[in-house]
Amino acid sequence: METTLTKIKSGFDALKGTFGYKNVMQAPKVEKIVVSIGTGRVEDKQKEALIRDRLALITGQKPAPRAAKQSIASFKLREGEIIGYQVTIRGARRQHFLDKLINIALPQTRDFRGLKLTAIDEMGNITIGIKEHTIFPECSDEDIKDVFSLAVTIVTTAKTKPEAEAFLRHIGLPLKKAE
Repeated sequence: METTLTKIKSGFDALKGTFGYKNVMQAPKVEKIVVSIGTGRVEDKQKEALIRDRLALITGQKPAPRAAKQSIASFKLREGEIIGYQVTIRGARRQHFLDKLINIALPQTRDFRGLKLTAIDEMGNITIGIKEHTIFPECSDEDIKDVFSLAVTIVTTAKTKPEAEAFLRHIGLPLKKAE
């Protein structure tokens, strides 16, 4: 079975004819993966610790807290309060996480029929919203009552949206057919 890493490395050969690459360095690559969770104002410190621990389990590294940039009185939010967590994954962990996302987590999503093409932005990145963190094998406890959602952004070096779509299909990301 061909892994995601070997598919990424063979991206040049697969996309060379379509996009006219003359050099291996022109082919798109996955630069990094950013996993983020917005917690809002969590009053319960145990729930916040659970979210932090689960994110560390899923990604394999400690999440960085994200603070509010400005105060919003109607939400009772003060500047500097922790309102979320973010992890930037690079290197070997990135390959492992991408492999786990494509081959294990996304197929376990309920009623999954592929990712929408509108999730790919004009700069060649794709952002995936995952409603339940329990699709990852590290968190598949049956007695979990606190289920949270997360966002996964795959940052590529693709220059255009069609180039990014072809590259993401090549590495095995389950995208819907063009309509």
